[in-house]
Amino acid sequence: MKKVLIANRGEIAVRIIRACKDYGLASVAVYADADADAMFVAQADEAFSLNGATAKETYLDIGRLIAVAKCSGADAVHPGYGFLSERAEFAQAVIDAGLTWIGPDPKVIESLGDKLKARSIAQKVGAPLVAGSDGAISSPAEALAFARKFGLPIAIKAAHGGGGRGLKIARQLDEVEELFESATREAVAAFGRGECYVEQFLDRPRHIEAQVLADRLGNVLVVGTRDCSLQRRNQKLVEEAPAPFLSTEQRQKIHTASHDICAEAGYTGAGTVEFLLSADGVISFLEVNTRLQVEHPVTEETTGLDLVIEQFRIAEGLPVSITETPEPRGHAIEFRINIEDPGRGFLPSAGEITEFVAPSGPGVRLDSGVSGGSAIPPMFDSLAAKLIVWGSTREQAIARARRALSEFRIEGVPSVLPFHRAAIEHADFAGTDFRVHTRWIETDFAETLEAAARPLPAAGTGLLRGHVEIDGKRVQLGIPDAFLRLLGQMPGQVSQSKAGDADNDAGAVIAPVPGLLVHWNVSDGAIVEKNEILAIMDVMKMETAVTAPVAGTITILAAAGSSQTAGAVIARIEPSSAAKTITVPMPKPETPT
Repeated sequence: MKKVLIANRGEIAVRIIRACKDYGLASVAVYADADADAMFVAQADEAFSLNGATAKETYLDIGRLIAVAKCSGADAVHPGYGFLSERAEFAQAVIDAGLTWIGPDPKVIESLGDKLKARSIAQKVGAPLVAGSDGAISSPAEALAFARKFGLPIAIKAAHGGGGRGLKIARQLDEVEELFESATREAVAAFGRGECYVEQFLDRPRHIEAQVLADRLGNVLVVGTRDCSLQRRNQKLVEEAPAPFLSTEQRQKIHTASHDICAEAGYTGAGTVEFLLSADGVISFLEVNTRLQVEHPVTEETTGLDLVIEQFRIAEGLPVSITETPEPRGHAIEFRINIEDPGRGFLPSAGEITEFVAPSGPGVRLDSGVSGGSAIPPMFDSLAAKLIVWGSTREQAIARARRALSEFRIEGVPSVLPFHRAAIEHADFAGTDFRVHTRWIETDFAETLEAAARPLPAAGTGLLRGHVEIDGKRVQLGIPDAFLRLLGQMPGQVSQSKAGDADNDAGAVIAPVPGLLVHWNVSDGAIVEKNEILAIMDVMKMETAVTAPVAGTITILAAAGSSQTAGAVIARIEPSSAAKTITVPMPKPETPT
């Protein structure tokens, strides 16, 4: 390999670019319009526009990515995580184009990406498993029948899902059918396929995973464990390595199952095998992620390995650089820095980062895709950076985390930093009795965090495209719309009201997140009740409900299928009268005789 095209964006693109430099490879970035001025674009050796605004038009367009790879002279493709990283058809397209795919073989991605096939492989090798449906189920009624047979709670999972998308936990019988329909919709939106299956759910479980490296010479090596229990909406927020408070027997069972599943599947590259661990010690296989994980840095910090460079080595046919599972070196904790407002239920946000002051000092690493002045576009994932702290013990890592989080400052947009500062002080996380589980935020974290001010939309997150001739050759130009606004020449410029303008309008129905307005549950002119679910929005391919602020008659202002910014007024409700005036007829006075 000589030149790697990075089919991704943000902090993971920066991470891969740095590994390319360390390994002696040239890097090629690709970018959507909103990312034209992003850090990863500036740091790559070359950068090519994908000529589009949305993920579908850019980072999910296999044809465009392959065309750029050929145009740039890249001879390899690294998918990062998210987007196309676990799509077998993308891996196959890269290979068919004569390029090196930095990841497992397409057939392995396909078999392990199908959770039903992965579950079958796990059963074959004797990995620990809870009861589940026999294949995909076709109706909400089947999900309800399973719940009645095996008991609650149950997990409804997209067979081709991942990252918490298409995953619903039913805890009451009367919500099983509705959650099955919601999981199916999310699965179709995120993965293009809606098949779902159900299995028993271990209540209040920990989320434990094992990092695996496997080369093409037959070596399959488990290099360590991680705990990823601190989550919101089934998506991780804090991870640490090695997974703390495991018994020797539990750790060995996880190592053995992870090795055997990957060996049976013919895995190559870096991959992660995930498990749930119940409070009473029951371990159950969850899934295999056939890519690099967001939380890979904590394993790097405790093993001394560079997992991206290990991916490069394996793709070139070289062996894994170590021959046995290393003993963990100290303890590392990662905090995902999402542009979300924890005071509003971790709602994703967008806008411009006006100030970004990063922490430093002993044991502190920051993997970031942003800096002061960076724009956070509304159409992509909210992860902006990752803070990783290391200590010789877990206690030292926690102490350094407190210091680093106190130094970290992000202004202009909301971030999850206030939550991290609160969580690191909580006895459930920092104490000697680890009581965090996958729904800890929803059920046990009682601290009230102040909602942040809603940011204004970031200026200059798009490009105005046109063509000019240079020496007789037609060349396309893309000019940032912020530049044109400065000149007062932005065509079709529409003034935007501030998100806060709706705050004084009791009947305003506002978009709680930036994203796609998927559908309305009510019709225009309908009478609605306060807190009734009016519409569903899709942000990062996960559903968010829009509820009625008051009771009354609704007027819909935004069409289903339209993109919305957070705080946009999408409907108005004419409130119902608090009380109706009742007129009592007075008796007529009697006429005297």
